[in-house]
Amino acid sequence: MPHIPPAPVNNRLLAALPDKDSRRFQRGCETVDLLFAEILSEPGEHIRHVYFPTESFISLVGNEGMLGASLALGIDVSPLQAIVQGKGAALRMDSDLFCRELGRSPALQHQRKLYLNVMLGQLAQTAACTRFHVVESRLARWLLMTHDRAHSDEFHVTHEYLAFMLGVRRVGVTKAATALQNRKLISYHRGDVKILDRRGLEESSCSCYRADIATYAETMDSQPPRRKTDAAAIRSKAVIPEKAVVSTRRGAAPSVPRQ
Repeated sequence: MPHIPPAPVNNRLLAALPDKDSRRFQRGCETVDLLFAEILSEPGEHIRHVYFPTESFISLVGNEGMLGASLALGIDVSPLQAIVQGKGAALRMDSDLFCRELGRSPALQHQRKLYLNVMLGQLAQTAACTRFHVVESRLARWLLMTHDRAHSDEFHVTHEYLAFMLGVRRVGVTKAATALQNRKLISYHRGDVKILDRRGLEESSCSCYRADIATYAETMDSQPPRRKTDAAAIRSKAVIPEKAVVSTRRGAAPSVPRQ
């Protein structure tokens, strides 16, 4: 019998599975169309489904990952609110079925371990970013991350959401967005964002954006060894300098150039 590969799926986690595992996994999924601003879970709620975005993105999770990864750690309660930021299709699976699939597929277990490692690394990077980088650079980083997942130069994001994600007041978001708009990097009106100059926005972003990309590429993608070296070099430029860590331990405020 000729080998019949599974239907291609536009989710990088699932696309990395062997054909046999991918075919079985997709049989347990249903395709759903997610609506903008739809709330998929609230903090403290039982996780009923896991989502693998294919054309949508949920709380800055796009087709590079999944929503509900905490199930892989045995935690079936949602830690955060999950809201649809970009409408479109996603694959949805019942949480109990997902846990059974984890037990049946060593390849799926391996992929979720890699993905959780990426998430932990990016969370640590975000914590350092929030402490050491100015709002304008951090806003540029978040807009780039959203641009990557929206697969479009235009998307909608509110002041309230940006203020929440950046940990600043709305006036801080307004000042930073105005600065980027005055430099003709973006247009921004009533939450509608259009990326005008992607390269310029990357130059305005802090190095944490490049570090996030490098972390995912090194961990999740199959790349030549040279790529891994490049990724490590990018990350080394983005983390907190060693002197800053030492001075913090001594109780002094770290002196780190702002980007």
